[in-house]
Amino acid sequence: MIELLRLLVNVLTWMVILHVVMSYFLPPYHVLREGLERIIEPLLSPIRRIMPPVAGLDFSPLVLILLINLLGNMLANLLSF
Repeated sequence: MIELLRLLVNVLTWMVILHVVMSYFLPPYHVLREGLERIIEPLLSPIRRIMPPVAGLDFSPLVLILLINLLGNMLANLLSF
């Protein structure tokens, strides 16, 4: 169970990273980019409402990665008991 949780955390983390990278290189209506946006944007939206971009830089993907890893570690610790 813990291994499945860690796999999910890793997959979500890489999806956020891919989302950011693809936003620089692919057009907005590319199939891969649209698919990732459907998954990642609902997770980023609440963070963006609380923490707007600073000097044109959006730190919400970094915050999301940190939150995913924090929650994953907390759940792994709870499941290990």
